[in-house]
Amino acid sequence: MGEKRECVVEQQAKELYKVLCRDKWDPYITGVLIAFLSVIIAAWYTSWGATGPVQNWATWALYGVGLEEHAPGHPLFHTASVVGIAFIAGAFVSACLGGNFAFRIPPRLEMIKAVIAGSLMGIGAILGGGCNVGGFYNALGNLSAHGFAMWAGLIIGAILALKYTYWEMENISWGQGGAKTISVAPSLQIVLGLMALAGLIVGAYAYAGSEEEFWGHTGWTPVETLGGVLLLAAALGYVFQRGRWCMIQAFREPHMTGDCKMAKSVALSIVLLVMGIAALKAGGLVDPAHYLRGVFGWGGVLGGVIFGFGAVLAGGCGTGTLWRVGEGQIKLWIVVPFFGLGAALTSKFVHGPLDLEGMTAWFQAGQPLPFHEGILGSFIYLPFTFLGYGGSIALIFAAMAAWWLAVAWNEKTQKGVLDM
Repeated sequence: MGEKRECVVEQQAKELYKVLCRDKWDPYITGVLIAFLSVIIAAWYTSWGATGPVQNWATWALYGVGLEEHAPGHPLFHTASVVGIAFIAGAFVSACLGGNFAFRIPPRLEMIKAVIAGSLMGIGAILGGGCNVGGFYNALGNLSAHGFAMWAGLIIGAILALKYTYWEMENISWGQGGAKTISVAPSLQIVLGLMALAGLIVGAYAYAGSEEEFWGHTGWTPVETLGGVLLLAAALGYVFQRGRWCMIQAFREPHMTGDCKMAKSVALSIVLLVMGIAALKAGGLVDPAHYLRGVFGWGGVLGGVIFGFGAVLAGGCGTGTLWRVGEGQIKLWIVVPFFGLGAALTSKFVHGPLDLEGMTAWFQAGQPLPFHEGILGSFIYLPFTFLGYGGSIALIFAAMAAWWLAVAWNEKTQKGVLDM
């Protein structure tokens, strides 16, 4: 009898491992988990994104060769960098435990496209106030109007990139060879995954045990805060990879195959995110100025177009790039440094998308108007308009519902699918 019980327990343990580590997660469940973790990490310390990490790493490279005068924040004590490192590590854990890790070398043409795509993503992210996360997902989630501007640009950019892709397929035959996959033994993948998981836990404990401080977006902050950031960002990376959740698919697939599942998932996730963040901001737990960008205007739209075009060429949005790095896709390994360099170099010439200290002072001064002009557009915090918090949430809900209905209609009619 006892042996039978052990057999059942072992069977259930294997089934649990399969569900948690091997199965591809449903996109709707993935979207719900991403919204939940995004609210938790915002409540813990900060919202997250993909542009900040790669820009920090690239700025360090520029500083190392003398092209940057001032050293940026140390990668291990810079919040965005810690998020990026943890996100990739979490995706790596997921890929290894799920048997998905391999070194996937792309065709030669894709390597060249990776350089161009990464550069465009960096440029677009600075103009648009962030990548698909900072410029769109977390923008709307944080009730900043600039999310609407980049949303429009992302749709246009994805359509233009899809048209280019079809043209390329018909007219360019060079560079199609050279693709190769170098597999890693399943047993070694599990060992590597467990080692990475252990490294994350050790790193979190190291941060938690520190009595030092670092300069963060809220001023001098205890280093111990980074322990939670590390684990939460790693959880996000794990969830993204397990669900293969990539926002650029939400803009590409409706016009390529008609599939609207990812777009619906993103819309649902944003609805849940905005409820959580609105509660935090209205309750004074998160600064209203947090994640507000002054790009509601031409900057946000143009940034979205450029970023969306580059992301389709890259085969991954900002977060899609990072989790694909974690599963060994070499094309995205090439995209990341050029994404960072594009952002770092563009930020030298374009200033104004983010002025958190200035906006915080503006809010605290109780300025009556919700608008503040920047170089690339306006800072507009929706609850400070006539909408208030209730109206702002309703507006975003309505926009996501309209998107849901539009892509669902397109899936049924195929009216918006582009011909090859």
